[in-house]
Amino acid sequence: MNNPSASFSPVVQLIQTARNKAFQAVNTTLIELYWQIGRYVSERIANEQWGKGVVTELARYIALTEPSVKGFSDKNLWRMKQFYETYTGTEILAAVRREIESGQKVAPARRVLKGKKNDTLSVSRTEIEDIKDSILSQLTWTHHRTIFGSCKTGEERDFYIKLAVAEKYSVKELERQIASSLFERVALSREIPSSAMSELSKDVYSGIKDNYVFEFLHLPEPHNEHDLQKAIVQNIRQFLLEFSRDFAYLGEEFTVQVGNKDFAIDLLFFNRSLNCLIAIELKVVDFVPEHLGKLNFYLEALDRDVKKPHENPSIGILLCKAKDDEVVEYAMSRQLSPAMVAQYQLQLPDKKLLQSKLHEFFAQNEKEND
Repeated sequence: MNNPSASFSPVVQLIQTARNKAFQAVNTTLIELYWQIGRYVSERIANEQWGKGVVTELARYIALTEPSVKGFSDKNLWRMKQFYETYTGTEILAAVRREIESGQKVAPARRVLKGKKNDTLSVSRTEIEDIKDSILSQLTWTHHRTIFGSCKTGEERDFYIKLAVAEKYSVKELERQIASSLFERVALSREIPSSAMSELSKDVYSGIKDNYVFEFLHLPEPHNEHDLQKAIVQNIRQFLLEFSRDFAYLGEEFTVQVGNKDFAIDLLFFNRSLNCLIAIELKVVDFVPEHLGKLNFYLEALDRDVKKPHENPSIGILLCKAKDDEVVEYAMSRQLSPAMVAQYQLQLPDKKLLQSKLHEFFAQNEKEND
């Protein structure tokens, strides 16, 4: 047999698929069990049939009768109660799975800021109380404990639940996104796409943030664009997690030839859900409008000579050290190419400061909507 992998690999794929299904089935059963126990404990306490000490007695009884079973300490039983009481009858139990399986992106937290109280991110009560086949069963108990321990509001919990499912985050990756204040950053971000990008479907740019955190690069200050580019390439996996799993890395210093000259694009990606090339131009200084000239040139070259007929127009992201939103808005108002300006920081943001700003933003937003 000349090429055994060609005929053997389908069998391996079947094994991997079955293994993944088995893991998901076990996890769903476990999450459903915790949900049912949480409901049982919650209802007994609510009806004043149980006092707090009974939960400790229950934990001891389980340990005595089922010594081989772990995970039913009194602390975990209280978490199961909290799990049930937090999500029972909320929108997050609704058929959000359809949104993900249909290929749609996770609804960004920006929707909440616009006063859409009936959006899928809201936590209004519904008649749905069954966890089976809900989005909650698609995460492990450790994922849920991480979200419980870190998120203070229903909107924030819902955001990270849907994001973790859509992006298939490990617990470590989820912890990193929470530590980097992703919810606050997305909620506070200002969408300032170019006029050409605004004419496209909003889904094209709703997943692109205007602020990225690259603490994993461990870059010193000061650093130049070459240092930044090399550090990104050396940490490309984490870089892609900060952007999205939909980004596929194509290369650094990607060469396009125009006339008799070669030009190098700092970083080139392909976004699978947007079906287009994405050029990233790096700047280690504050944004100035002149930066867009080179990016426009690259996008034109990509669309003429690299883009395939079935692909959408290329998109450009200018990633700079800092930006003034008013300057960006002026520069983008007559920008003819699909482009956005984003900024990066090398240290984790001050979460308390962002939460304070977010609280002020919500308060102002509610005042304007009254």
